Amino acid sequence: MLKQILSKLPRKLQKSETVDSVTNDSGNNSSRLGHVFQCTNVGSAFSSKLNVVKRVSSAVFPASIAAEAVDPHLSFKDVPNPQKQNLFVSKLNYCCEVFDLNDMEKQDLKRQMLIDIVDFVTSGSAKFNETAISAVCKLCAANLFRVFPPKSRSTSSGGETEDEEPIFDPAWSHMQNVYDLLVQFVSNNSLDAKVAKKYLDHSFISRLLDLFDSDDPRERDCLKTILHRVYGKFMIHRLFIRKAISNVIYRFVFETERHNGIAELLEIFGSVITGFALPLKEEHMTFLWRVLIPLHKPKSVGIYHQQLTYCIVQFIDKDPKLASTVIRGLLRYWPLTNSQKELMFLSETEEILEMISMVEFQKVMVSLFRRIGYCLNSSHYQVAEKAHLLWNNEHIINLVAHNRQAIIPIIIPALERNTQKHWSNAVLNLTLNVKKLVLEMDEELVLACELDSKEEQSRSIAASEKRRLTWERLENAATPQPVSTNISFLVEPATCAVAG
Repeated sequence: MLKQILSKLPRKLQKSETVDSVTNDSGNNSSRLGHVFQCTNVGSAFSSKLNVVKRVSSAVFPASIAAEAVDPHLSFKDVPNPQKQNLFVSKLNYCCEVFDLNDMEKQDLKRQMLIDIVDFVTSGSAKFNETAISAVCKLCAANLFRVFPPKSRSTSSGGETEDEEPIFDPAWSHMQNVYDLLVQFVSNNSLDAKVAKKYLDHSFISRLLDLFDSDDPRERDCLKTILHRVYGKFMIHRLFIRKAISNVIYRFVFETERHNGIAELLEIFGSVITGFALPLKEEHMTFLWRVLIPLHKPKSVGIYHQQLTYCIVQFIDKDPKLASTVIRGLLRYWPLTNSQKELMFLSETEEILEMISMVEFQKVMVSLFRRIGYCLNSSHYQVAEKAHLLWNNEHIINLVAHNRQAIIPIIIPALERNTQKHWSNAVLNLTLNVKKLVLEMDEELVLACELDSKEEQSRSIAASEKRRLTWERLENAATPQPVSTNISFLVEPATCAVAG
């Protein structure tokens, strides 16, 4: 291997006096070098050659890499197998340099070098020893970690909305290759996690999490894959990753309501929850109550609601007793003026009710069906229709049937109000269907509730009329009486004595 290195030195350092002295009688030097290996007696000629190699290596690469000098511009096909690992490290170190995007020549050269690196790793020829691990982490930090510019979107949104086009990073064609390398790196079966954790540390993971706020969805998708692999491979970092994700969400919910990567972070956590052991730890319960439930509050919940619902369902699947806790949280953050958000809450409620046990349902059924009753009377026809369609779910019907003495008296007044004054014919038809369903469930109870509803309505009308008359009397009493402006005064003429 050293023979091949020394044979290339004269072409690189032709102006060096040291190299000139070394190149004299190269054939004799080669034979002498072989003799040195056999006798383990290093002569002065070989020492000078080794010093030249060291000087070239330290001039091109950092001392921390401690790799032999190999031209990074060479192709892996042009070097023998023993040299490919050194060429791999050389290319990694060369790609740590960041070039101006306007310098197309250097950018194209670096992009091609990154492609060669990724192909070399994909082929399975790369060995991730400590030197290579250090170089990979340094390359990723130099090319990926950056501070994003201030947000240009409206303050009312927490990231991309359905009406906004995603923003694509102009440097993605370059960064994609770096992300491909990082994915191959963390997915490599031969990677020693004990060695890699020294370089892929908490600081590296924190800066990786910062990148989830990128506007480019392609970058966030790559980050999602990488963080998931890191979580699976590095058990020592799992607690830190969970806490770091929690801190990102805390800041989003309670401070900024602006972040582009909440959906991706929740998608990662959805797969993490499936691996939680039973009984659930206090840390996991805290994450549910203080992180996942408050995520229903922001206006931009529609962007990540699908992933949020998946996480909630996974928690309930792990521990069915959490269903009542989740429903209380939903009722706490239930929207009053946002119809689209209300539709999402109704869909999530239906999924939870399909999993809830009878005992947990009885804890929240009164407050829950009061809210559903308000939804039945919603003037937004989609919300009203969604609330009525809950009654098509057999599991929900079974829950209502077993607790009809408490639920039907709440629902019947809402149905009666719909039949009297709801503007949508579609909602009226659905109301009649639900009313028919509950009649079949317990006709006597329904008739009694209808009678009570009519009496309550009569009392309400009487109370309303009484209030109107009271206010009318107060207004009359407070109205000032008119004062006549034609007032005459009797004025007697003044008399005065005149002295004579």
